[in-house]
Amino acid sequence: MISRIHPTAVIHPKAQLAEDIEVGPYAVIDASVSIGARTRVGAHVVIDGAVRIGEDNRIFPGATIGLPPQDVSYAGAQSWVEIGDRNQIREFVTVHRPTQVDAVTRIGNDNFLMAYAHIAHNCQIEDEVTIANAVGLGGYVQVGSKAVIGGMTGVHQFSRIGRLAMIGGMSRINRDVPPYLLVEGNPARIRGLNTVGLKRNGIAPESLAFKELKKAYALLYHSAIPFAKALEHLMQEASEDPVRHLSLFLQEAQQSGRRGVISGRGQHGRSSAADR
Repeated sequence: MISRIHPTAVIHPKAQLAEDIEVGPYAVIDASVSIGARTRVGAHVVIDGAVRIGEDNRIFPGATIGLPPQDVSYAGAQSWVEIGDRNQIREFVTVHRPTQVDAVTRIGNDNFLMAYAHIAHNCQIEDEVTIANAVGLGGYVQVGSKAVIGGMTGVHQFSRIGRLAMIGGMSRINRDVPPYLLVEGNPARIRGLNTVGLKRNGIAPESLAFKELKKAYALLYHSAIPFAKALEHLMQEASEDPVRHLSLFLQEAQQSGRRGVISGRGQHGRSSAADR
């Protein structure tokens, strides 16, 4: 297939474009950009700086990728944005390059970024993530595969969002969100297992994996055992995913995480009324 490039598009002669891509009216593509096969770049898209984009992506009108970070410490360092394959980047999404030399803002494969979402500098997004309209990710945010972030949610810098987590719309995320759990609110709190997300991804309520996750959740958030002790017990007992993954995520957040973990308990170790 021959590339279809609109005559009003401004493309630097050094840009590396596959032969079968599409570039819409008034798009601007910088010298250090490479774009893979069958990717479609919409009207008025700006791709600036060092950006590598894979195959079969769809970038909708008005999106901007690779612009300098919104970081007062940024001093012009050469850094990168890397985007994998089969992503949908909707209207007016912004993806910024990192602050430090040779650092990468990375988006994996098969992600769906809805209109006006902001992916700040140094963010790391894995695969099959859904980020709804007007979500803002602060710098250095990490998002695990198959997580879903509801519309107009704000995520504080250095926060981590675990695999298959679900965040309700208009939430304020200022700490780590554990994998497989449902989180919502301002301030955000853990509300339960992400049952719908688990079922959609092959972890049905009658499966052993779901039952083990349910037991782990009850131990961590609905027992009188202090959280640290409950986690210690879980680390000793868990040997298989997904409980092992949940335990390791929580342990890392407790020991070396920048933000700590979002709460799901009341003041005395038991779940609060909102969690029931």
